[in-house]
Amino acid sequence: MKFSLNELYRSLNISKQNVHQYLDRQQRIHSEEKNLLLVVHQLREDHPTMGCRDMYFKIKPSCFGRDAFERFCKAEHLIVDRPKNYQRTTDSSGVIRFDNLMINTEINRPNQVWQSDITYFEVGDRFYYITFIIDAYTRRIVGHSTAKRLYTEDTTLTALKMALKTRGGQEFNGLVFHSDGGGQYYAKDFLRLTKDLGIKNSMCEYPWENGKAERINGVIKNNYLKHRKINNYYCHPTKFQIHIK
Repeated sequence: MKFSLNELYRSLNISKQNVHQYLDRQQRIHSEEKNLLLVVHQLREDHPTMGCRDMYFKIKPSCFGRDAFERFCKAEHLIVDRPKNYQRTTDSSGVIRFDNLMINTEINRPNQVWQSDITYFEVGDRFYYITFIIDAYTRRIVGHSTAKRLYTEDTTLTALKMALKTRGGQEFNGLVFHSDGGGQYYAKDFLRLTKDLGIKNSMCEYPWENGKAERINGVIKNNYLKHRKINNYYCHPTKFQIHIK
C-alpha cells in the first residue's frame, strides 16, 4: 500500500512547510559547520598550540556551545596533541564541489574570472570574517564584506552583490567565479544569484589553486589592517584601494 508524502505529513501531524523549514535549518547548520572547519584549520595553522576552548571564545560560533565545539574539534582531529587532518577541510560528505574551471585557462580580460576567499581577523578578544572578491585579470578587489558570522548572507553574498555593483552595467554571462570549497560558495541563495546572471561556479581542491585570493588575504591583513588601530567591529580605518601586481 502506497502513501503520498502529504498523507505521511498528516499522519505525523506536521505540515509540508514545517518539514522544509526543518530541512533548511539542517542544511544551514551543516553548511556553517563546514565553514567553521575551514576557519579552525586556518587558526590552528596560525596558532599551533592554541587549545580548543581558547579557539571557541575567539571564534564564538553560533552553531555550537563550548562543549559541543570541543567535541567537534576532537571528531575532526583538531585537538592540540593530535595530528592535523587537512583532507577533510573542504571535501566532506554532502558538500557540493564544482569543477575547477581555472585549469588551463588563459586569463586575458576583465570580468573573465573572479576569485574569492574568506579569512578571519582578530579584533580584541574575538574573530571577525573578511570576504574578498578579486578580478583575476585587473587584480582589483571588486567586492568585499566584513561579518560577525560565517553565514552566506553576511559573507559571500554581500561581497558578490558589491562586486556586481562595482562592475554595474557590464555583462556577467560566462564569468567564472572561482573559490575554495567553503559552504558559503554553494549555498542556495548564492547559487541562485550566480545562476540568474549566467556566472559559472568553479572550485579549487588545494589552496594554491586559488592563489590570487589567498594572497590578497595576507596582503590586507599583514600589510595593512594589523598596522591600523582597529578597536572594535565598527571601527573603520582609512579607506584605501589596492591593485596587486
